[in-house]
Amino acid sequence: MQTRKTARLTCTCEQTMPIDSAALGAGAQPATQLCRAQLDHFRAALGEFAEITVGCTQEAPLFTEIAEDDGYTGHLRFANLRETAGWSDEAARATPKMAALLAMAEIAPAAFEVVSLESAGVTLILGRDEVALEAARDLGELLDITVLLTPGVDVTPPRQTTWPVLQGRIVKAQGHLGAFELTVNAYAAPAPSSRQRLAFEDARDGAVSRCDLVIDLTGNTPLFSADALRPGYLRADPRDPVAVARLIARAQQMVGTFDKPKYIEFTPDLCAHSRNTLTGCTRCLPLCPTGAITSAGDTVAIDPAICAGCGQCAAVCPTGAAAYALPQAETLAQQLRAGLGAWFKAGARMAPSLLLHDADHGTPLIDAMARFGRGLPAHVLPLQVNEISQIGPETLAAALAYGAGEVVILDRTRPAHPRDGLEATLALVNLIATEAGHPPAPCTLIETDDPDALQDALWQRKAQPVRPTRSSFLPPEDKRGLLLLSVQELNRTAPEPAAHIALPEGAPFGRVELDLDACTLCLSCVGACPTGALSDNPDMPMLRFSESACVQCGICVETCPEDALRLTPQLDFDALGAPRRVLKEEEPFACTQCGKPFGTRSSIERVLGRLEGHWMFSGPEGAERRALLSMCDDCRTEAVVKAGFDPHDRIGG
Repeated sequence: MQTRKTARLTCTCEQTMPIDSAALGAGAQPATQLCRAQLDHFRAALGEFAEITVGCTQEAPLFTEIAEDDGYTGHLRFANLRETAGWSDEAARATPKMAALLAMAEIAPAAFEVVSLESAGVTLILGRDEVALEAARDLGELLDITVLLTPGVDVTPPRQTTWPVLQGRIVKAQGHLGAFELTVNAYAAPAPSSRQRLAFEDARDGAVSRCDLVIDLTGNTPLFSADALRPGYLRADPRDPVAVARLIARAQQMVGTFDKPKYIEFTPDLCAHSRNTLTGCTRCLPLCPTGAITSAGDTVAIDPAICAGCGQCAAVCPTGAAAYALPQAETLAQQLRAGLGAWFKAGARMAPSLLLHDADHGTPLIDAMARFGRGLPAHVLPLQVNEISQIGPETLAAALAYGAGEVVILDRTRPAHPRDGLEATLALVNLIATEAGHPPAPCTLIETDDPDALQDALWQRKAQPVRPTRSSFLPPEDKRGLLLLSVQELNRTAPEPAAHIALPEGAPFGRVELDLDACTLCLSCVGACPTGALSDNPDMPMLRFSESACVQCGICVETCPEDALRLTPQLDFDALGAPRRVLKEEEPFACTQCGKPFGTRSSIERVLGRLEGHWMFSGPEGAERRALLSMCDDCRTEAVVKAGFDPHDRIGG
């Protein structure tokens, strides 16, 4: 019967790397050829341990197959100790890194949803010459083809009408694999009598084409932004036969059901985009490369079928309404906490340089360094993420708070996704860290596609000494809470913690400044605030503010009828930890009939003072009108009904 013990199975890979099993935690069992001669070590562990971490990813399929055959019901995980630590010029000093890699691998990410796209093969081929017709012939037996040629083209009429050949120009395109909708102008059917040159009948505008797949062989501007990321939109230069052949081969596979991850978990209730038609936070809208994010009233809407998973929206979202799911920010923080904790527990003398990278670009470069170069330095700790553009300030701040000496992010020379959001995140965290006394710019970006260039850049970096103060906070589940706590812990563990840091406009922290003389305590800002940073007091006229909840969306500023509010982006660490503070309070005005408080004394007295001497409030009837202004709603209604007069009627009729 399995116990809840954990095993860490490590291997020297035929003695090509050193392994210090004693320093790698309880249950570490070293081997020299775990995947072959000592495979019985693994089989024995299956019957004894509820959780097994294997320090090898090369043979993960083999170990997984054996575990399934044996009916193993525990947790099986894998860590790459060889290419990231053991195959290195500094392998003898890499034990803390190996401990960290094993610990991070043992943090399992949460499950994520998938989005299913259905394609029946209904295909629209856009073209300007014979290349489009040739592509249609190649695909006609597998797909339901329609060809749309650019107006004015000169092509020979097909001998037989196997599939429709039409004329038109796309003026609007939307949708995705299985659900495209295109608006076509200059739409026309061919003349049956076309002889030498395909001729078309009278054209019309505004035709609509719906299809599952769009093949664009026009060579014109793409129909979609970030066209390579739009599922179901295939595009190639018609002058490049190799590219066209690859496109045709890919299109042949585009029939059926296709699952893609739902990269973003969106919680509309947390979105601070708009209230009462007034626009607030728009941080995510300009960053989405595919146009998957649109304004939808008080919130934004994210189309999961179009979303390509860059994660920039989640990285910059100040409330956590948009949260990345592969993995969640909380999972990344848990991995950092476990990995860096294991690093220092293993007796490391230097703080790690955390290297964040993706699988498609970063992992091959690291593998190439290990196989053909010096490998990673012992102080460089790699952590793979799905997309580097998903990295938000909470991840960087948490890494530094947990003890990382620096954070290095690896990207392509020509990035797959725009990185405006990432660059803003780096600038923000570097500002906070530097103001708190950390070494200047502890978060940096390396752009290279060359393993030799990456190797040179990493080996030239000096390892940072271990800081005497490090955090071990437990990451909260909500992204906003994680962001706040990470930044506070980053400051607390800094060499010279700051009390106050001024931030640039657009930062997700700050306070609301109130003009006391202008404010009438109408509390319209309270009703508009999407995060509850501004609140009232049901027992008396009062405006309160919680700095930890303010995301600087600006809706309160736009809402205030008196123009009494201003935003100040900042980090006031005392205010972040303080309860709600009172911005303004006044004595309530008591109803002259029932004594119930309503409004503020100053506002009622101000109104009465301004109406003093006005002709509508002069004389006996005017006095009655003045008296109504001193009553609450209930008493005012009762008085009007009993008196039987219209309070708005002109005196003298």
